[in-house]
Amino acid sequence: MRRWTALAAGVALVAAPTAHAHPEHGTPGGTPPAAVYGDGWKPLAPIAGGPRQEHSVAALDGRVYVIGGVVPNAGGGVVTTDQVEVYDPRTDRWSEAAPLPVAMNHPNVAAVGGRLYVVGGLSGGTSWRALRDSFVYDPRTDRWTALPPMPAGTERGSAAMGVRGTKIYLAGGMRTLTPGPGGLQDTVDAVSSYDVVTGRWESLPSLPEARDHVGGAILGSTFYVLGGRDRGQANVRDTVYALDLRTRRWTGRAPMPTARGGIATAVVGHRIHAFGGEGNHAPGANGVFAEHEVYDPARDRWERLAPMPVPRHGTAAVAVGGTIHLPGGGVTGGAGPVAVNDAYRPGSR
Repeated sequence: MRRWTALAAGVALVAAPTAHAHPEHGTPGGTPPAAVYGDGWKPLAPIAGGPRQEHSVAALDGRVYVIGGVVPNAGGGVVTTDQVEVYDPRTDRWSEAAPLPVAMNHPNVAAVGGRLYVVGGLSGGTSWRALRDSFVYDPRTDRWTALPPMPAGTERGSAAMGVRGTKIYLAGGMRTLTPGPGGLQDTVDAVSSYDVVTGRWESLPSLPEARDHVGGAILGSTFYVLGGRDRGQANVRDTVYALDLRTRRWTGRAPMPTARGGIATAVVGHRIHAFGGEGNHAPGANGVFAEHEVYDPARDRWERLAPMPVPRHGTAAVAVGGTIHLPGGGVTGGAGPVAVNDAYRPGSR
């Protein structure tokens, strides 16, 4: 890996990002508010490679991998990237890993058995379309290896993700995201799994309703699918669905306090944290949520916790040693990639 120079993280204010056109919304506007940290939140070294959103993250060997997404384009707007960057919480430093063989945004990513798996995503220019391409990354060799593609007809990006044993689970997602008013956003209800040992794909019972830009987590033998949206940014949902992986039956759970799409989720202990999101129509919100809510499956209850210091959507979250890391994201509806990198630790001040 090529190491970047560490950047100072102890700043309370976030510089306003340059506005960038985004295929989901057109030309954005607005700037992030001053960030006030505390109540478990801490600023970290910003993403060394610069602003990024619509990426995915995963943790390996105590490090946070930031994979794919969209970055500002020199000619305006944003462009899909193949870049993979690695953050080390122990040193507060960034490095680069081998890039994805194919540039992707909204990639479906999971860590299993000390390796990273990318099973499909979206890519393209004026219209983002689903890719069947799948790869596995070995951190020991810093190499990506191609896997057999996703079965035809199951390809999508922006799916809810979970891992149990040797299987990666995907729920929902979208096959196409076309820019402009009325542009196609064909959200799907498909649910499938991939076994990293046998290489076999399997179809599971569909979601009760189609979802994309949705949160996902597996606790025990239950796959939780939280919030998200259905065929457009305005159609945000508060639903929580749970799939019992033993009986393969879906049930509804207590809804999220705040309906939102483009959320980031991570598990600490036996609770699922849901951060940020898109679809906020409140004055001055720039279309983005700061909400941080946590779900306790044992009690089927939600609790509101300290909000994000920098509200954003299109980010991703992963827990390392009890601390949740959230690099990047967009600070205005559909747009505004930033290099913000912060963390939340439950129970700390």
